[in-house]
This record gives sequence, structure tokens and C-alpha cells, in this order.
Amino acid sequence: MLNTKILNPHLLSLLARIRHTNSLVIADRGFPFWPQIETVDISLMNDVPSVLEVIAALRPEFHAAAAFMAKEFLENNTPAIRAGFAEALSGISTTYEPHVEFKKRVPSAIGLVRTGDTIQYANMILVSG
Repeated sequence: MLNTKILNPHLLSLLARIRHTNSLVIADRGFPFWPQIETVDISLMNDVPSVLEVIAALRPEFHAAAAFMAKEFLENNTPAIRAGFAEALSGISTTYEPHVEFKKRVPSAIGLVRTGDTIQYANMILVSG
């Protein structure tokens, strides 16, 4: 039996297949569906779970060396929301790029975790270290 706080077997299976330099997308509820990428949908209702809750659960189990987010996240959210994400990604090199460029990275991800988050542009790509 695995000794982890994560209970979702589909999420655990996805995490077990991510290797060095592979990437994982953590997405809000409105993120487009990508048929070629395995998606673990853990959304329950608006903001449950949130992207930040998923990151908090993943950080002890997943070594992220880099993160990518849309620069529109910075432009469309309050300082408090931006600070919460900065804290959640503390110690991880984070690059903000146009959303169009961000979405070009998605097809190379190993998988996508869909949350119930309603924060605009709360999507991120975590690159395994």
C-alpha cells in the first residue's frame, strides 16, 4: 500500500508515470478538453477542489522544477489571489507567457488534472525535476 495523502487512484496512477522533465497540467474548470491527453477530472463543484488545494496535495508527492502559467493570470486577478499562487509555487521557477503560447505546451504533457476552480487563468503546467 502506498504511503501518501492522495487517495484518488487515477491521480496516483498518473503521477506514477511522470518522469524527469515530463509535465503535468493542473487546470481550472473551464480549461479546454484535450482528447490526446489523459485527464483526471476531480472537479466536484465550483472551486472544489481548487487549483491551490491540488497543488498543496501534490507538492509533497511531486518534485516540480518549473511551472508555466498564462500572463493573463497576472492581469485578471487580484493581488491576494496572485500572492496565494506565488506562495503555493514558492521555490519553483515560474514563467508567465501569453495564454496562446501556454496552450501550445499542453499536448506534450503526460496528463491533465481538472479541478473545479473558477479563478480566471488558474491553469498551470508543472515540469518534473
